[in-house]
Amino acid sequence: MSDGLENVVAAETVLSEVDGLAGRLVIRGRSLDDLAGRATFEDVVQLLFDGFYVDLPADVAPALGAARVDVFAQVAVLDAGLLALDPVEAMRALTARLPDGDDLSTALRLLAAPAVFIPAVVRAGQGLAPVAPDATVTHSADILRMLRGAAPTAEEARALDAYLVTVSDHGLNASTFAARVIASTRAGLTSAVLGGISALKGPLHGGAPGPVIEMLDAIGTPGHARAWLEQALDSGERLMGFGHRIYKVRDPRADALKGAVRRLTQGSNVAPGRLAFAEAVERAALDILRERKPDRSLQTNVEFYTALLLEALAFPPAAFTGVFAMGRVAGWLAHAREQLAGGRLIRPQSVYVGPAPRRAA
Repeated sequence: MSDGLENVVAAETVLSEVDGLAGRLVIRGRSLDDLAGRATFEDVVQLLFDGFYVDLPADVAPALGAARVDVFAQVAVLDAGLLALDPVEAMRALTARLPDGDDLSTALRLLAAPAVFIPAVVRAGQGLAPVAPDATVTHSADILRMLRGAAPTAEEARALDAYLVTVSDHGLNASTFAARVIASTRAGLTSAVLGGISALKGPLHGGAPGPVIEMLDAIGTPGHARAWLEQALDSGERLMGFGHRIYKVRDPRADALKGAVRRLTQGSNVAPGRLAFAEAVERAALDILRERKPDRSLQTNVEFYTALLLEALAFPPAAFTGVFAMGRVAGWLAHAREQLAGGRLIRPQSVYVGPAPRRAA
């Protein structure tokens, strides 16, 4: 038996390949290097949904824009009780109000939901009125416009596209597997996405980018990096943004997002010193991990530069997991439909290791 289903093949998929030894991610036949920084979120939705939704239009952008306008009606129920929750939990509660189903219109509303609800929750938590969507602009540009109340630059929208594309699908990670299990019961796409959100918010999955900012802020200056990191390890803490369950070499998504941060730096959206500081912390962390754990390959993962990129785009750290959901929901929906198309009810076996029943006297 494999603990945590390590190396157990649970599905065949055409959607993505994660090669942990080579450090390669392929999404529907396209390498991450080919997609990140070049494709829009709408492009990757088109790629992932192709063949799973028979009425998928040749250009999904107008339909996705209309779906953003449609789901914005749910923002009216935001109240003090929802705003007391973490943003991802408030977003999940609003998403739960959407009707269930297996059709394209349901999928488009679910694609739109985190993109609309997270900016609304963030603004409401700041005492600001939510901003209604604009169906005529791109998905990434609209997310940033709804967050800030002003149109982003083209480079900012491109940077968010790079992030959403990079995290859109990643094999049978915990949230995607949860979504496929739920989809296999024929519960519906909304139920599958709610399961994905619930798994994603765990700190061992999508809940880690926020603490990267906390770590950088606590370190403060490059000269303090080594001492702070060593003290954290001595205290039994995990260094956020390093190590991955699958990748035994550098996570290719880290480099894709680092490139997006560098482009923002060149456009003056990120103070150059912030990126240089993060790179110094990264080098110190990798040196220490090599020294202390020479038998393990612990490299920079997607969380490290995710944190820097989302910070530069003005998302508060508490919202980072919700932004992750904005991209990963495309993969959840594609996997759910793939499961519906040819998969059986997912029902693995377990091995009982509890006490044997006592014999009657």
